[in-house]
This record gives sequence, structure tokens and C-alpha cells, in this order.
Amino acid sequence: MTTAPQAPDILSPEFAADPYAAYRTMREQFPLIWHEGMQSYLVSRYEDVERAFKEPVFTSDNYDWQLEPVHGRTILQLKGREHSVRRALVAPAFRGKELQEKFLPVIERNARELIDAFRADGSADLVSQFATWFPINVIVDMLGLPREDHARFHGWYTSIIGFLGNLTQDPEVTAAGLRTREELAAYMIPIIQERRANPGDDLLSTLCTAEIDGTSMSDEDIKAFVSLLLAAGGETTDKAIAGVFRNLLAHPEQLAAVRADRDLIAAAFAETLRFTPPVHMIMRQPAEDVVLSGGTVEAGKTVTCLIAAANRDGGRYAAPDSFDIFRADLTTANAFTAAADHLAFALGRHFCVGALLAKAEIEVGVNQLLDALPDLALAEELPAEQGLFTRGPDSLRVRFTPVAG
Repeated sequence: MTTAPQAPDILSPEFAADPYAAYRTMREQFPLIWHEGMQSYLVSRYEDVERAFKEPVFTSDNYDWQLEPVHGRTILQLKGREHSVRRALVAPAFRGKELQEKFLPVIERNARELIDAFRADGSADLVSQFATWFPINVIVDMLGLPREDHARFHGWYTSIIGFLGNLTQDPEVTAAGLRTREELAAYMIPIIQERRANPGDDLLSTLCTAEIDGTSMSDEDIKAFVSLLLAAGGETTDKAIAGVFRNLLAHPEQLAAVRADRDLIAAAFAETLRFTPPVHMIMRQPAEDVVLSGGTVEAGKTVTCLIAAANRDGGRYAAPDSFDIFRADLTTANAFTAAADHLAFALGRHFCVGALLAKAEIEVGVNQLLDALPDLALAEELPAEQGLFTRGPDSLRVRFTPVAG
């Protein structure tokens, strides 16, 4: 008797250990799965995830229950003119002249300070000593908040990410996330009010004074954006830095190529976003019935878009399970724009507003680490990735010849 194949369970220990094998099974045999525990459809093929990000019928109404409890109402929940105006208020700080002239020195200083703490040691954990701190420290400094509060913001960011990835609905994780919303509001609102009265040359002041056609951001808008920035800007860049080095260290010939030609850092980042994206899933909610590969999704149901599965779709990429910074089917020039070939930053109107900030952080961080650690190598076997909603190595122990700063 032949047993019918079973669809992978996204909440199972087996899935957590190796989601990529499960993603392959999903794409090939179960492109549309209803998951009762998550109360969501799972989609895994590139064409379906791309549609969910691009087509207006797929709304972000799911963020009303997924994000708002921990962040407050964010730009991701807005539609139409309200969304376009809010995005126009915040976007200039994350691109072009503002990013290059005002915030690039902040990025460079924070990378240098973290590296200086271990560059003479001969060994380091690139996750705990660099990646998990670097983006959060940058965001805190960009906002013009006290540097002595770096650790405080790191704790809040960790709690927020725990809430967002709490697919099993652990009540303690939920409670910690809700406490963080209250604590962050109590901390931020008085500072926001003070910046309105006495603006400076920092990102928080820019948000407080920005205005388009008579529209500006309220104190709650700004607080919610700061909360979102901590989670989206911190977690993605944290996991991306660790992922870039994990992938390059696993492919020494590609690491050597990047070391010799630093213009390849962007390609290594783009391929990491495809091969091992920091965020494995993003949810959407269709406003009407939609036909996808494998069946119909009813209006109002949640759709979990499996980015990491779609990014390894053999119908879109050659040798999709191979890490290759020289691949011809991933365009580096577009990888950090709304025209990206990969799906790690989403697409369409909710394409990640901080994509160019992340690119700048990766380029600075990787450049400085390669300069400071000239013979960088793994100190132990390649670490496994951890996580479900977001995923990356928990540690990345490396060794190198100490070089004085």
C-alpha cells in the first residue's frame, strides 16, 4: 500500500532544522497549503509570492493584528495617499545625499568601534560581537539618542523580534512584546516632544519637522516608526551580515574574490538575500478571492509568503541551491531597488524603505572586517542557521592574525 505524501509542517522540529528541503517539497508538490495552527495559507513558488507582493488585491491588513499590538499603527498598514505621503516623509533619510553625507560617517564609526574591541584578540564571534550590535547602534545614533542606551535598545529590539516571530503564540513572548511597546513609548514620546521644540541634525528631528502638503507625523506615528525601524532595520541587517560571512566562509574561493575586489560585496549581499534571506516569510491578506498555484485563496484569509522558498525556485534561478555571487540570473544593480530579482525586500508599494541603508551598512561592515581580519577563517565547523520567521546563525566563530588598530 502506497502512503500519500504529507505536506511539511512549518512549525515542526524537522522544518526548523532544515526548512530548505521542506521548501523544495512545498514548491514541487504542495504550492498552496492551508495551515490550521497558523490560520494561514502557505505559498512557496516564486510566481505566487511575486504576485502577492505586487498585485493591489493583496493587502497588508494582516498587520493590524500582526504588527500593531507591538509597534502601534505603522506605515506598513497605510493605503493610498496616506501611505504615499508618509513614505515620502521618511524615505529621503534612507537614500541619496542624506544617507551618504549625514549617516555614512555614523555607520563607519560604529563598525570601527565594534571591530576595535576584538581585532587584536585573534578570534571573535562575528554574531555576538558585531552583527547583533552594529545595526542597532547605527539606528540609535542616526536618531540622535543617547549612546549609553545602546544596550537598552538592543533588549527592546530582541523583544519585538520575538513577538513578530511568535508563530506558536507563546504567552510569555507575547507579554514581553507588549511590555516593550509600553516601555518604548514612555521613553520615546518625551524625547520626540523635546525634538519638536528643539530640532537638531539627526533623523528623529527630521521626522519631527518633515511636512508634505500640510501633512506631518504625529508623536505616535514617529514612535511607531522608530519601533518598526528597530525591528526591520536591526534584524534584517544583523542576519544579513552574519549570512554574508557564513556563505563566503563556506566558499573560500568566493571570499578570496570579494577580498580582492570589494565591488563584489554588493553581489555577495544580493546573493545572500536570495540564498539565505534574513526574513523567511511575510504575510499578506487578499481583498477578494485569488487563484494561485494549487488552488484558490478566499478573500480575507492570511497568506504567508515563503520568501526563502521562492528565492530557491528552480523555475526562476539556475542551480538555486548553490551560493554563487557570479550568477547571471540575479542583477546586482537592481538588487536593492523595487526592481529587485530576489524577494527578500518584498516588492511593490511596500518595498523595504531601508534597503539602501542596509546596503551601506553591509558594504561598510564587510569592508572594515576584511581590512581588520586579513586571514579570516572559520574557527569551528560551519554553524547551522536558527529561526523560523527570521533565520541566521546564532554564532559565527572565526580566527585571524591579530592586527593592531
